[in-house]
Amino acid sequence: MQYRTLGRTGVQVSSLALGAMNFGRIGRTTQDEATAVVDAALEGGINLIDTADMYGGGESEEMVGKAIAGRRDDIVLATKAGLPMGDDPNHRGSSRRWLVTELDNSLRRLGVDHVDLYQIHRWDPETSDEETLSALTDLQRAGKIRYFGSSTFPAHRVVQAQWAAREHRLGRYVTEQPSYSILQRGVEAHVLPVTEEYGLGVLVWSPLASGWLSGAVRAGREITTSRSAAMPQRFDLSVPSNRARLDAVERLAVVADEAGLTLIQLALGFVTAHPAVTSALVGPRTTDHLNAQLAAADTVLSADVLDAIDAIVAPGTDLAAHEKFDTPPALLDPALRRR
Repeated sequence: MQYRTLGRTGVQVSSLALGAMNFGRIGRTTQDEATAVVDAALEGGINLIDTADMYGGGESEEMVGKAIAGRRDDIVLATKAGLPMGDDPNHRGSSRRWLVTELDNSLRRLGVDHVDLYQIHRWDPETSDEETLSALTDLQRAGKIRYFGSSTFPAHRVVQAQWAAREHRLGRYVTEQPSYSILQRGVEAHVLPVTEEYGLGVLVWSPLASGWLSGAVRAGREITTSRSAAMPQRFDLSVPSNRARLDAVERLAVVADEAGLTLIQLALGFVTAHPAVTSALVGPRTTDHLNAQLAAADTVLSADVLDAIDAIVAPGTDLAAHEKFDTPPALLDPALRRR
């Protein structure tokens, strides 16, 4: 396992990190299974675990808390807040009112007195940067969080938040967590240059592209992954973007085979090769899944392999742009771009 500095914090984190979204009802994972995955991850050299309040309605945090009991100090623990936690309109977003309340809820579920990294799950257009950063700065000074970061922010909002922190003399985001994979490379054109400019640590999610790069989705096979069952439209081969992804996967499989790698090793080796990326988040449901992903921990792709990937999916290209979560609202709502 490789270890890298998380932005400018000085904290050393593993190049592969454990994402806990599949713990609980989302991945149909029991506590024993979740604990086994955490055990195997730590044994494999992973030292960063990332979860969120809304994963399973808090269930993931509870499972992570039980799995790490007695070894909290060995783990860089990250969680997130901001997405809805129920129907109440104030049980979401990044207002001071909600973040102060929800951090305490997360700490209770995790069974800890602090988290190392607290992330705003999505940019909240209803709340000013000053409001959010002020609350996070106070929570940091209270010792409840060590650092704070953003997740899936558009590049211009990452810049705006850095400016607001300086303007109002508040703590700043030290990390960003974008979606990034061989099939979704748009962040290379905007988000990653910004994170490099500001020295942010980058924890990328969905490096296996929701299972497209796991080896389970291949031409001529029935697609039976858990993600395809939950989101069938993303795997419907009558959709042009999905056909483009399948074509890319078939060509990438040839590149991987010629390099003596699995498709998973190719995919994870690709994202961790980018100089802006600190860690790739893997989200296994089982220890078998994790072991297949840990096999990529020391994968270093040659220039020839990286060039071959570029020839299949061009740098800065998203094969399914409509699935992006960091798209500026005006590109999605015509009313926002018309007088």
